[in-house]
Amino acid sequence: MLVSDFDFELPPALIAERPAVPREAARLLLHAGSVDPRALTVADLPGLLRPNDLLVFNDTKVIPARLYGRRARDPEVRVEALLLKPIGDRRWTAMARPAKRLKPGDRVLFDGGIVAETLGRDDDQIILRFDREDGELLLALESAGSMPLPPYIVAQRKADAQDKTDYQTVFAEKTGAIAAPTAGLHFTPALIERLKAGGVGFARVTLHVGAGTFLPVKVDRVADHKMHAEWGEVTAETVAAIAAARAKGGRIIAIGTTSLRLLESAARDGGLKPFAGDTDIFITPGFAFRVADGLLTNFHLPKSTLLMLVAAFVGLDAQRAIYAHAVEKGFRFYSYGDTSLLFRQASPE
Repeated sequence: MLVSDFDFELPPALIAERPAVPREAARLLLHAGSVDPRALTVADLPGLLRPNDLLVFNDTKVIPARLYGRRARDPEVRVEALLLKPIGDRRWTAMARPAKRLKPGDRVLFDGGIVAETLGRDDDQIILRFDREDGELLLALESAGSMPLPPYIVAQRKADAQDKTDYQTVFAEKTGAIAAPTAGLHFTPALIERLKAGGVGFARVTLHVGAGTFLPVKVDRVADHKMHAEWGEVTAETVAAIAAARAKGGRIIAIGTTSLRLLESAARDGGLKPFAGDTDIFITPGFAFRVADGLLTNFHLPKSTLLMLVAAFVGLDAQRAIYAHAVEKGFRFYSYGDTSLLFRQASPE
C-alpha cells in the first residue's frame, strides 16, 4: 500500500487547540458497521457499552519534556529540545532545534538552571548528558519543562500552565511518556463511576508514548516505514481481567491506539500473555487482531501510522467514510479534539 492511500483534506479550522470543557462534552462518533448519525458525546458512553465490557486504559504519565535554552558558547543561539528517552548515565535521546548547530561538546543552558552537554547524533536525534541524575532531572522538569504538545498546536501557541492539566489523563500514574494517550483525556472521575455503575470494567496497561507513535511517515510505501520502539507492560492481572470479561461475554475495548498496540503486541505469538519490554508493532490493513473488539480513538493526522491502524481495525473504506463524515459534520481533530468509538463487529447495541 502507498502512504498516499491514507491522505485526506482537513480544514485547518477543525484542528483543536484546547480540549472540550468539561472533558466528557467532547463529541463522539460511533461506528459499528456504519456511522451512527446520532449527535453523541463522550458523556453518552455508558449507554453505548454493555455490562461486562472491559475498557483498557494506558496509565502512562506525560513528562513536561520540552526544554528551552541557549548554547553556552553563543547565547544568541536559542535551543529547543524535546527529551525522548533516558539511556543511562544521565544521558537522554532528544529531538532538538537547531540540531545541526549543536556540535559534540556543546553545553546548553536550559531554563531552570538545567545544563546539558551534547554528545553526538543518532540519526535524526541528538544525545544529551545532563548535569543531574534522571530522578533529579524529572523533578526539575516539573517547573522548568513544558508539556510536549504536538507540533500542530505548538505552531499556533506555546504550551502553558493549563496544558499541565489538560494534557494529562485521569489514569496517569507511571512517568515516562512524551505524548499523551489522548483518547484517555476524555475521561473524568464522574464518568468512570457511571461506567462502573453500569457494569463496565477497567483494566490498565502501560505504554510510554514516544517517537514511535508520533513521528511522521517519510516514505512512499507503507511497508518501508520503520517504527521506533516504545516500552510497555501488560500485567498478569490485566491478562486475567481480559479473560474474565471474555468469559462473561464482554467486549474488550481499548482506550486509545497506544492501549490497542500494546495489547496486540502481547498477543503476537498467539494468546494474550503478560508482556514487558519494547514494542515496535506497526498495525496496517491486513493485520490479524487477537484482543481488541472496540477502540476509542481521536481523529488522526493524514498519512499517519495511527490512521493506518484505524483503517486496519475497521477497513480502509470504512475509515474513509468515518473521516469524511467527521470533516463534513465539523468534528474537532487531533490530540485535543473529539473522539470516535469504533467496533470491528457490527453492533454495540
